[in-house]
Amino acid sequence: MALFSTYDAVGIKEDISDVISDISPTKTPFLSLIGNEKTSNRFFQWQEDTLAAPRDNAQLEGFDASDATLTPTTLRSNYTQIFEKTIKISATEDAVSQYGRAKETAYQMVKAAKELKRDVERAYVGVDQAAVAGDETTTARRSASVRQMIAAGLLEDAGTAAALTETMLLNAAQKAYNAGGEPTIFMIKPADATKVAAFAAASGRQRDFRNESKLVNVVDLYVSPFGEFKVVLNRWIKNDIALLFDPDMWTNVTLRPWTRETLAKTGDNTKMMMVGEMGLKHKNYSADALIYDLATT
Repeated sequence: MALFSTYDAVGIKEDISDVISDISPTKTPFLSLIGNEKTSNRFFQWQEDTLAAPRDNAQLEGFDASDATLTPTTLRSNYTQIFEKTIKISATEDAVSQYGRAKETAYQMVKAAKELKRDVERAYVGVDQAAVAGDETTTARRSASVRQMIAAGLLEDAGTAAALTETMLLNAAQKAYNAGGEPTIFMIKPADATKVAAFAAASGRQRDFRNESKLVNVVDLYVSPFGEFKVVLNRWIKNDIALLFDPDMWTNVTLRPWTRETLAKTGDNTKMMMVGEMGLKHKNYSADALIYDLATT
């Protein structure tokens, strides 16, 4: 008799895993390291000050006091930026039974929250954007990114798309030290991790890899004459920069925290928006250094 197989059968049950696999990275190293504070205005300001340079200070006995030359503080500012993600799900989609999630709306809102966090990280370290006041009709308000909030004297030019070197790091560290800064984090793109790991070999120094059954080739902490820097990888950092910074000198300034809004119903669907408004503050533009014009790979 003829064989009856699964190729002939009707009504075989589907076998779909009840787990949805998503390896998209959600870590935001810069946001996770810096502080948080609130503001009550879309335009926020703060002040910087410096001490006068040390001088030859020896006075005659019985001297007459003379007025010192005083300098005003420096006023800094930035804008908050509005971040949003809106989803629109049909009523039928939320009603049907699905693998991997109980309800599509809830599943998509969880994804939206993760995506928004990555958007903020990109706005702060992944692009070079100046502060923009914006308007009601054509131009969105934007927060200045880290590249715009570091003093010109603390920018280390790598050259024309040059590979990251130890000399560049030391030059940047010395600039920050001379300005009074105390950076503790060296944030780099993943492609620069191997370059940092090779710093010792490039100069002929020997690294202690230890006599173990595993090969260790990573630099987690770089000890320089100007301080110790923890090396932190960031997938979202602009690929032609490296940032040497003190997390205590940066804050995420929030005007409106993340909120979830159900938008007006216009049909047989549910429309939901997640929105927040925040901007970046660098408490002192001379506290940190940045290497720019690096090779992007």
